[in-house]
Amino acid sequence: MGHLDGGHFCEELQNGVQLEDLKSLAMQDAVRVLLQGLGEDVTREGLRNTPLRVAKAFREGTRGYQQKAKDIIQGALFPEAGLDKSIGNAGGVGGLVVVRDLDLFSYCESCLLPFRVKCHVGYVPSGQRVVGLSKLSRVSEVFAKRLQEPQRLADEICSALQSGIKPSGVAILLQCSHLRFPSLESVLLDSNHEVWSETAVTSGTGIFKNVDSNSWGDLISLLKFRGFSIKKSPTTSDCWCPSQISPSPSAIACTTVGANLPMVSAVTKIIEVLGEDPSRKELLGTPARFVHWLMSFKNAKFNMKVNGMGFCKNKIDPLEADDREVIGTARQMHIELNLGFWSQCEHHLLPFHGTVHVGYIYPKGIHDPLPKPLLQSIVHFFGFKLQVQERLTRQIAETVSSLLGEDVMVVVEADHTCMISRGIEKFGSNTATVAVLGRFSTDPSARAKFFEGIPKGSGGR
Repeated sequence: MGHLDGGHFCEELQNGVQLEDLKSLAMQDAVRVLLQGLGEDVTREGLRNTPLRVAKAFREGTRGYQQKAKDIIQGALFPEAGLDKSIGNAGGVGGLVVVRDLDLFSYCESCLLPFRVKCHVGYVPSGQRVVGLSKLSRVSEVFAKRLQEPQRLADEICSALQSGIKPSGVAILLQCSHLRFPSLESVLLDSNHEVWSETAVTSGTGIFKNVDSNSWGDLISLLKFRGFSIKKSPTTSDCWCPSQISPSPSAIACTTVGANLPMVSAVTKIIEVLGEDPSRKELLGTPARFVHWLMSFKNAKFNMKVNGMGFCKNKIDPLEADDREVIGTARQMHIELNLGFWSQCEHHLLPFHGTVHVGYIYPKGIHDPLPKPLLQSIVHFFGFKLQVQERLTRQIAETVSSLLGEDVMVVVEADHTCMISRGIEKFGSNTATVAVLGRFSTDPSARAKFFEGIPKGSGGR
């Protein structure tokens, strides 16, 4: 693995890097080892700053290790008398307080991929004490910004609020979504594959300790006002992470360790720098599982199955291009919708996935559309590697154009994991990119016709 020699150390200090930043430098060295293990050139343009970006994302996403919930709660408690309990419960003391729909993310301790969390917090004040509502969100985020699994996350939030506020009870309900993993090749070949593995967990103290209590019933009723149907999963952390749902997870881990020991050691170093103990029972297999995820993008061999499809590169005579009729009927344009894809962001080493829509104008003399398996193989070929969405869109368009001529338009709609785990940290955001070639680049009516053919709500999968 890379290391910080004396010259590097002195150079960084001269450039204003403080001692506390050495941890980031160690993580960057570890990321370079991962990129080299993938067979990438760490000096190429798109990857030069990837180690820095990945290190920054990990540090931002696990900053909860440097925070204490009690520091947030202290100073945020306010007196609120409420009504006498003999009359009824209302306001602060004795009345239920609920904060709904807190969007959080956390890194899964089993595979290091980020997972989404919809958090609902409820508590019943006592002792004439209420806490500022924003602090419920901030305390929840302290524990989310660590390597986690759903049940422990719920328990830690619940315990911290109970200890800090000392209410009659605290209730936590988490709805968590994790990308499915690791059978990626079968995923790509199964158009009906569910992208997300979902679970719901609860934790309660005091009057919420019994999930069948009236207090829980009130909380669930308030959540239903928001249109949620709460279904508690029958299982908890044992099968939460899809990386552990495999015929033989231990065999996968052993194979990964044996073949990629430097990469596994690099991930172990990252976990250590984040402030965790890599020898903790729940983390023992994490480096191997993360490396297995990364290597699947290198080891999967998707070919563009052009041969035997009835088409070949440059089949269309360029001289015929200007002889095509002006678009006027649906027969002259074909649109292939919702071609699924998975890819790995080369800027952050995080997955993104979604759908591809391809439109093209039939060349003169061609009346049959390109077979969908051909288009899907093109999408997989360019998608299943380190990528950026803009390049992926262009490569698909250029390849289809080489088969049919210039008149091609491609739209890629994708959900990026990095959008929830760093930066804007927004759930539900979706990125669309467009590539236009030939007539589509000059004819607004052709582009409009293509866009009209894309159904509403297609988006990422």
